Amino acid sequence: MFEKKAWAVNGYLALICMLALLIGGIALIIQKNLIGTVLLITALILGTGIIVVQPNKAYALVFFGNYLGTIRKPGLWLSIPLASRKGISLKVRNFNSKTLKVNDIEGNPIEIAAVVVFRVVDTAKAIFDVEKYEQFVEIQSETALRHVATRYAYDNFEGNDISLRGNPEEVSDELMKELQQRLILAGVEVSETRLTHLAYATEIAGAMLQRQQASAILSARQIIVEGAVGLVQLAIERIEKEGVIDLDDERKASMVNNLLVSIVSERSIQPVVNTGTVYS
Repeated sequence: MFEKKAWAVNGYLALICMLALLIGGIALIIQKNLIGTVLLITALILGTGIIVVQPNKAYALVFFGNYLGTIRKPGLWLSIPLASRKGISLKVRNFNSKTLKVNDIEGNPIEIAAVVVFRVVDTAKAIFDVEKYEQFVEIQSETALRHVATRYAYDNFEGNDISLRGNPEEVSDELMKELQQRLILAGVEVSETRLTHLAYATEIAGAMLQRQQASAILSARQIIVEGAVGLVQLAIERIEKEGVIDLDDERKASMVNNLLVSIVSERSIQPVVNTGTVYS
């Protein structure tokens, strides 16, 4: 089903007409005129078509099982008399998913949760195509979150591919696209999705934390070694260029060793000063 606009006229004019019919009908009934009864019944029937629409709310009209349309515009309206009304909110709403336990693409158990911002854009689909669209949104949101979580690793230690922890924006966009495809049937538009919780499951959290720490230490040491090699190379080239001292291969190797040890070492280095050789 698709939403369509229902027939409706200004409700204030309708109230004036109804009041006139009531007054005229009562006056004719007092005069024992049967037309007064007809006017009174007509006014009462028209009264069933009066509807008040609040801002950010809509009413779908159903007449003897047939969908007549939806009134969205706020105000007082007169629509089809004797038609039943199904109200639905058009406000933007948030849905916070439960913390789900799933396995990422590498099989590691993780905990993940997300918030979904949505609103109804097609009242006919939301009311007639699904049973309780709010529950439909909740179930489909958790299903989509599980599916997206299984596509990526929690963390990519090599830094080449998308990961749940390293690329939250990309993961959220992927979640929103998949969820929007699932919720088209319910006439719901997804405005935004964001991960609100992401962590390793309790049983592997300690081991994975040690792995992250080891990876961070390894990356830091690699940067230090690369910088140390550059400094040593620059120092030797500077000494040779300015002719401060002539270095043979043995002394050059010794200087390289000393410089690398002093730069790379995590502890402070105690220098050894060579004052010469004592001859007896």
